[in-house]
Amino acid sequence: MENEHRYRTGLSELDRVLGGGLVKGSLVLISGDPGIGKSTILLQICEYLGRDLRILYVSGEESARQIKLRAGRLGVSSPNLRILAETDIQLISEHIRTEKPDVVMIDSIQTMNYADLNSSPGSVTQVRECTNAILRCVKSLDIPAILVGHVNKDGAIAGPKVLEHIVDAVLYFEGDRQMTYRILRAVKNRYGSTNEIGVFDMGESGLRQIENPSEAMLSGRPQNASGTCVTAVMEGTRPLLAEIQGLATASGYGTPRRMATGFDYNRMALILAVLEKRAGFFFSGLDAYLNVVGGLRVDEPAVDLAVAIALISSLKDTPVRDDTVVFGEIGLAGELRSVSHIEQRVSESFRLGFTRCVLPAHNLKNIDAKRFPDIQLLGVRNVREAFEASV
Repeated sequence: MENEHRYRTGLSELDRVLGGGLVKGSLVLISGDPGIGKSTILLQICEYLGRDLRILYVSGEESARQIKLRAGRLGVSSPNLRILAETDIQLISEHIRTEKPDVVMIDSIQTMNYADLNSSPGSVTQVRECTNAILRCVKSLDIPAILVGHVNKDGAIAGPKVLEHIVDAVLYFEGDRQMTYRILRAVKNRYGSTNEIGVFDMGESGLRQIENPSEAMLSGRPQNASGTCVTAVMEGTRPLLAEIQGLATASGYGTPRRMATGFDYNRMALILAVLEKRAGFFFSGLDAYLNVVGGLRVDEPAVDLAVAIALISSLKDTPVRDDTVVFGEIGLAGELRSVSHIEQRVSESFRLGFTRCVLPAHNLKNIDAKRFPDIQLLGVRNVREAFEASV
């Protein structure tokens, strides 16, 4: 349960993002859009932590009865879980010092109130002072605390930026509420890497961790359909296969539309310009749409080639081979630049049954082909070569 300074949470995906578990005396902020699963994941880890630890769950948004109903739905029945429905931060701090629980959870920090201040809960001053009060309390007692933080309409954590400086780790829940997949990502972590992600699936009984996200992301992939291409992206040290879908169609407007979901819009515009100028694929009179399946957001340059291949495949109405994975960075001259973590990407591709990898020719020098005798490595130098190798 406990190794030196960390508590396991019972969710290996969450432990991965935290760097191995919940560090004693640490302050962790979990943020994300409303309804994405912040309170749900806290209650779920209470069931595992509550086997050996006493947990204080402080709620400023729901009554104890409401939390009990939700806990029942999630199957949480730990006798070591104590619920405190309170918003006065001074009373909460006194309660923590008196009871000395092993873990504290605050849901949410924006509802907490410091009585000595005149400003309303959720204001910059209140959020800062309430967080500082919790910090002083848990650090002095060496108790780990998890705070839930709201986000504003831009997706940033509501309240002052200093809130992110105060805490030891900031975790973001990403994903669309209409989609079942949730990505938990660390954007700050004093006790671990910020390159790891956890993948969850939201269901009726709460969040279910996905041990094999590549397989989940590719489920339901269409066969022999143009405009779809699989690529290998790196999320920290974890390789992940993602399906990129492109659609090029005649425009009904004077100015063609461009739309990208899960991929940077400006990067897509740049790739379209390179395809037109350098490779002879003309999109200037066509609407172009791009989608990363599963609600995933990809932003590394290695995805460029798969985006280009998906769009060209739709333009030519020629399907990409089902056994092919594509990755590489596209330069402004239309050339393909080498990418990192080649062996991890190829290994993950082979593990999921792909037998052909289209990759930049420069990367062939950095990979031992003898290690992958059952997968064909096709080195290409430009986008046109890549498309011909993919179909």
